[in-house]
Amino acid sequence: MRTLDLQAFRDSLAEPQPPRGLHPALQALWWDAKGDWTTAHEHAQERDDVAGMRVHAYLHRKEGDPFNADYWYRRSGAAPSRLTLDGEWEALVHTFLAQD
Repeated sequence: MRTLDLQAFRDSLAEPQPPRGLHPALQALWWDAKGDWTTAHEHAQERDDVAGMRVHAYLHRKEGDPFNADYWYRRSGAAPSRLTLDGEWEALVHTFLAQD
C-alpha cells in the first residue's frame, strides 16, 4: 500500500471501500467519515489495542454516550478529547497515518 497523508485519506472516501492494508482503527475512522457508525464500531473493536480503544472512545463520544466514551478513553490511557468531533477525527487520522 502506498503511504497516505490526510488529504489522500480524505480523497479515498469517494471510493466504496477503504484503501487496502489500513489498520482497523483507520478503517473505523474511514467508515465513520462515510456515515456508517456501525461498521466503524465493528472495526474499532476488531483489535484490543490502544488505537482501537482510542477510536472506540471517539465513536461513543460521537454517539452521545459520554459514560461509555470515558470508559474507552481511560482504557486507551488518553484524556477525554476537548476538540470538536471533526477535530478529534482529523487528529486521530493524522496520528494513525503517521504510525501506519
